[in-house]
Amino acid sequence: MKPDFYRDLMPSDAALHLVGALNTIRDKLHDASQQWKLLDETGRIPDTPSYTVLLQHAIGAQDLSREVLQLTAGFAQSPHHTTRAGSAVLKRLSIAATMSSHAVPRFTETAEEALGLPQTTALADRDSRTNRMVINHASARAYLRRASESLHHAVEELDDHLGFQRFLATLTPQEGPPAPPPPKPGGRHR
Repeated sequence: MKPDFYRDLMPSDAALHLVGALNTIRDKLHDASQQWKLLDETGRIPDTPSYTVLLQHAIGAQDLSREVLQLTAGFAQSPHHTTRAGSAVLKRLSIAATMSSHAVPRFTETAEEALGLPQTTALADRDSRTNRMVINHASARAYLRRASESLHHAVEELDDHLGFQRFLATLTPQEGPPAPPPPKPGGRHR
């Protein structure tokens, strides 16, 4: 009979599959946080920021958030989330789900401000609207980065877990039960 800690292990094939899925979404979140820009090359907001481009940032963030939420929900429904490593991974996934969800309204608010910017005539109002755009867009990108970092930490948890499994494999015999001793020679003993 195996010791109790073996029951607390996530099967390595399930862990490896989850690592692959986490890395894929993590990279998408990271890339989006790096590529979706509001400011131009000079560090300024264009005179007429594109509402449709900024709305595409919100749509992309929503798609990414949905992927994180689905992965989190799927893992939460699996029996592996109750293991020690699974519990740590689920916590990281829940943080990533929260962070990615917070990015969507910030991108949407940025797009909304951009839509109203051309109608703003007072310089103080325009500066205020521009500042809100910069803050919202930067916050949205930061939420995507934090979601990506949380998924990175979940992968680290799984890597540690897989390393522990490899360590255990070196301690336990990989063969079946020991071979029976050879039969004793028959015959009478004198």
